Amino acid sequence: MRFTKMQGIGNDYVYVSTFDQPAPADPVAMAIAVSDRHFGIGGDGLIMIQPSDRADARMRMFNADGSEGEMCGNGVRCVAKYIRDHGIVARDRVRIETGRGILTLDLEMSGGRVARVRVDMGTPILDPPAIPTMLPGHPPINAPLTVDGQTFAVTAVSMGNPHAVIYVDDVASFPLEAIGPKIEHHAAFPRRVNVHIVEVSGPEEVQMRTWERGSGITLACGTGACAVCVAGVLTGRTSRRLLAHLPGGDLELEWPDDASPVFMTGPAAEVFSGDWPD
Repeated sequence: MRFTKMQGIGNDYVYVSTFDQPAPADPVAMAIAVSDRHFGIGGDGLIMIQPSDRADARMRMFNADGSEGEMCGNGVRCVAKYIRDHGIVARDRVRIETGRGILTLDLEMSGGRVARVRVDMGTPILDPPAIPTMLPGHPPINAPLTVDGQTFAVTAVSMGNPHAVIYVDDVASFPLEAIGPKIEHHAAFPRRVNVHIVEVSGPEEVQMRTWERGSGITLACGTGACAVCVAGVLTGRTSRRLLAHLPGGDLELEWPDDASPVFMTGPAAEVFSGDWPD
């Protein structure tokens, strides 16, 4: 099976296009196998790029543990780059079908190839049952969540997938490896959750780290950065335009008003291609 390794600020996935080959018979097993960084290709998961009767392409995303996610912000930028660079579409505005719905993406070209992508990520979901979360509040803002005897103030946001945002004084020293999986699997989040710790540098700038549901610590999370932008507005910590510094690079976010979508802009890169044996 032909694959392409791609990454958006270090959030790396193995991409398989089914425009010119059959879909893998068992994408769950394939996601687990190819994601292994020692015995596989290595990545945060598997993303399938498929034909769609509603958009230019359809994205299906599987985490490194084989679980299927609704959405991946860095991944959808790479899907847009793939279909443009590989001649599936010839336009600089594309539409991608995702578990979040159909998203519109504007492509920034350099040397005839996609360099950066601006994504309309849709309106944030703040209704607790739809996030979903059992945390108090509508929406849950600075809601108390106790893990291992520590109580964290959590703001919950969905960007089509669930996020828990926690503000800390120092992201570098926070024990995300220990706390992340416990919050991911906490009973307050019936479908598990992506966990983000955030240090505010200024009203338009933050540092953040992520524990991704089903993948563990990753270098970046695009939907998570969008959730952080929303959480910053809801908690009064940051403005509606935000530069998020993630371990893998930077993302530009904007949430113009409460009723508008969140817009995310960032790079997308192709790393290499190869053949994975059946």
